[in-house]
Amino acid sequence: MIDTIASRDNSLLRQARAVRDGKIDELIYVEGLRLSEEAQRSNLTIEAVIVSAELLRKDRAAQAIAELSHVSKRTVSVSEKLLESISYTKTPQGIVVLAERPGSSEARLTESVEANPLLVVLHQINNPVNVGAILRTAEAAGATGVIATKNTSDPFSPKALRGAMGSAFRLPIWSGPSFEEAVEWCRERGIVTACADAEATTDYTNVDWTNGTALFVGRESTGFTAEELMNADLSVKIPMRGLAESLNVSVATGILLFEAARQRAAKIPQ
Repeated sequence: MIDTIASRDNSLLRQARAVRDGKIDELIYVEGLRLSEEAQRSNLTIEAVIVSAELLRKDRAAQAIAELSHVSKRTVSVSEKLLESISYTKTPQGIVVLAERPGSSEARLTESVEANPLLVVLHQINNPVNVGAILRTAEAAGATGVIATKNTSDPFSPKALRGAMGSAFRLPIWSGPSFEEAVEWCRERGIVTACADAEATTDYTNVDWTNGTALFVGRESTGFTAEELMNADLSVKIPMRGLAESLNVSVATGILLFEAARQRAAKIPQ
């Protein structure tokens, strides 16, 4: 059953704004039909679906919304104007889903670690767009899981979720440890810690990525401190030509992860 909301003062709309603005930790804000479907396919608990009356009139969307409504605790229809009042984007996409926040604890990551893991550690990456792009790339490259250290942008913020396009729902993520805690966790499990650093002397293609490895990528503006680099097992660089000093952190992460994926695929007996 789909209820109709006609007032912007409705408690559900107020809740949606609070989730959107990061004021309710237990829920995440998912906007857009495709991302909402990804949330359902990833078996997230759907608390509420808020959909525009206009989107409901579209056949393909109506079928997807019916499926979402079946697993949602509440589904409501609103006007385009009301949806705009809670939308995170300049152009509302017709649907907002409030879902239970996926677990992002050390225990969840530990349970998912394989015998030969490939992990990505985001260290104080403060741009949510970069965080989302890295999560999407990490899943595509076959990464085992992700660690987001303290002061890294929330992987489940609306902007990060849009960039990740569902990968944040599926990848095991541990949020909140310090750099030192992440390194120690890896060492206890025999996982090599490798920092991406433009000043490193080792080219990324000269590293054996087929062993259990955690790729650390650092702050967009300053990278890693000298002390952090000393704490890691090794540092790697991407050789560059021309006058460019560095790459965007999500682009650099993609290059490194797909080199790891290439090496790992080549090692599998044919």
